[in-house]
Amino acid sequence: MSDDKHIRIFDTTLRDGEQAPGCSMNLNEKVTLARQLERLGVDIIEAGFAIASDGDFASVQAIAGALEQARVCSLARTADADITRAGQALEQARHSRIHTFIATSDIHLEHKLKMGREQVLEEVDRAVRQALQYTDDVEFSAEDATRSDWDYLVQVFTCAVKAGATTLNVPDTVGYTTPVEYHDLIRYLREHIAGSENLIFSLHCHNDLGLATANSLAAIEAGARQVECTVNGIGERAGNTAMEEVVMALKVRQDAFDGLDTKIRTTEIYPTSRMLSSIVGFPVQPNKAIVGDNAFAHEAGIHQDGVLKAAITYEIMTPQSIGRPSNELVLGKHSGRHAFRDRLTEMGYELADEDFQRAFRRFKALADKKKSIYHEDLESIVSTSVSVDDGRFRLGNLVIQSGTFATPNATVELLIAGEPKKATAQGDGPVDAVFKAITELTETKAELLQYQVKAITGGMDAQGEVTVTITEDGRRVIGHGAHTDIIVASGRAYVTAINRLEAQKTHRPQPPPRGI
Repeated sequence: MSDDKHIRIFDTTLRDGEQAPGCSMNLNEKVTLARQLERLGVDIIEAGFAIASDGDFASVQAIAGALEQARVCSLARTADADITRAGQALEQARHSRIHTFIATSDIHLEHKLKMGREQVLEEVDRAVRQALQYTDDVEFSAEDATRSDWDYLVQVFTCAVKAGATTLNVPDTVGYTTPVEYHDLIRYLREHIAGSENLIFSLHCHNDLGLATANSLAAIEAGARQVECTVNGIGERAGNTAMEEVVMALKVRQDAFDGLDTKIRTTEIYPTSRMLSSIVGFPVQPNKAIVGDNAFAHEAGIHQDGVLKAAITYEIMTPQSIGRPSNELVLGKHSGRHAFRDRLTEMGYELADEDFQRAFRRFKALADKKKSIYHEDLESIVSTSVSVDDGRFRLGNLVIQSGTFATPNATVELLIAGEPKKATAQGDGPVDAVFKAITELTETKAELLQYQVKAITGGMDAQGEVTVTITEDGRRVIGHGAHTDIIVASGRAYVTAINRLEAQKTHRPQPPPRGI
């Protein structure tokens, strides 16, 4: 693929995606996902916002040291401290980038920055030059570009280029623009910025009006050659451009996009989607394009008839093209550690020894209960082995009494910093009783916002998957748990959420600065 035909994928799942309420990840989860993104073939991975917290700095630093091929990037405002922190976090990266930004719309200059246009130009020049002290690859973004004066944008980007930036990002920060308008803006900038033929124009769209993918494709048609996107489209508010949608639109409709393509290994798209959903406990909507459960489902008789005769009648891509596995048996109760590790590696998971041993024990216990172990079961095992136990609280044993002739009653054992403690509580139902007992043991003041249950696979022996959303003092987190006993799954999900809440209190005493 020629350089001019190469659309670079800049994945910001670990930065902008994590800013979505409840989608925070711990360090181990971020490194695991970053390795999968590299396996996917992502060109640039925005690993975090290094100045935001010690936890973000540690994540960027760990990812920078872990990846071999992908370029690792840290976001930074134009502030001196931001850029210094980003540079320090990226010291071990084999390929690095600093992505610095400042707002350019009059709305932001007046109400947020309290700065004049000339001050912004001075900031841009200084910041880009400072960033070049740490890396030879600097990207500059004009926050709220789509609500900025076009001629002023030309001045700002020209300033950034003269200072040494080689990638210019034109973000639709609030999801405001339309495809035609965005196309015209990108074309205008390319026509009016000197030396534009040697620059990479980038796009970063939010989905507030449901136009993120359409806007991204319009910008590509206008000459943009980098797409900033996230897996499953997660991100602030209504989310970001969904990586899988842009990638497959270019792949399936190369005739419409003059042969433009990415270097994404499309067979890793579905595994990556599932991994992210499992890590954050954030389910993918069934009718989500490309990766939703219904994306390749056909219920209407005429559709079923057509697909049985020739799949191309109603399918413009195959499930296999995105790495969607069939629900076939992959492992059983007689499988050993070597086979189990190989299967996890194929799915993109690289577990530390302690996590692996815990996961293997859970796999064997599940295999004794279920006839068939599916990919989805393994994802659940990994999620509960790494995430649930990564915190101060760990669910031990629980006993419930419930029925039409008994008041629901639960006795729950928690390991709190390794020490077992028990509590008994009554509730409106068995799940409510379990949650009340856990609340007593953890002394949490969190409020339960949402409780969801679904079967991971079909059959009477299927695991139940529970997702809970809790909130406290403006912090909103999601917990995920799975087990063949839905009450145990509920307890695991609730404990996971409380651990995530505790982690946020520890590592993010103040809300982190928001990016583009």
